[in-house]
Amino acid sequence: MRAVIAEDSVLLRIGLVKVLEMAGFEVVSEVGDAQALLAAVEEHRPDIAVVDVRMPPGFTDEGVRASLVIRRQWPKTAVLLLSQYVEERYAADLLSANTSGIGYLLKQRVADVEEFAETLRRVAAGGTALDPQVVSQLLVRRHRDPLDRLTPREREVLELMAGGRSNAGIAEQLVVSESAVAKHINSIFAKLDLPKAEADHRRVLAVLRFLDFA
Repeated sequence: MRAVIAEDSVLLRIGLVKVLEMAGFEVVSEVGDAQALLAAVEEHRPDIAVVDVRMPPGFTDEGVRASLVIRRQWPKTAVLLLSQYVEERYAADLLSANTSGIGYLLKQRVADVEEFAETLRRVAAGGTALDPQVVSQLLVRRHRDPLDRLTPREREVLELMAGGRSNAGIAEQLVVSESAVAKHINSIFAKLDLPKAEADHRRVLAVLRFLDFA
């Protein structure tokens, strides 16, 4: 199988080349930034791209954005992202686009050559690999989802708020009084830890919170 490596650290890039070659991969290109990565994938159409999350010029999420382009334009190329720290948002971005041929590992996993090689082969074959620490943080984040605090009725009210219904419209839809709706809304504000402000402002914040976590 053929691979492209995108890593700005020369030492780590050399190490990755050695590991991939030991795992039976042919490294057809090794680059140090996202633009060069996209050019290399377009030219070689590798089985897998091993990509650093943060690369020049901004050292933020260049590798992630390039990976999303790869998955969209060359879906047969699997992507294994490597990160220095756990950044679950990036894993979520990739997984929301496609769950086949995707991996996200901390760089420290490279030290276990045999396990890393097995992960490479699994992702290149269309599988998925998530670092255990990433999985743990995703689960913790989900556990802390503030919407979990709401009762089923409060969720119904919030969904109708998100749909643009007024208190009167919600009351009509749920066949309850407007005062009952007002109580549910005040409870929603409290459970979502929304600061006291104008009612309309808190209403918008509640809907935004719902759209973010739903």
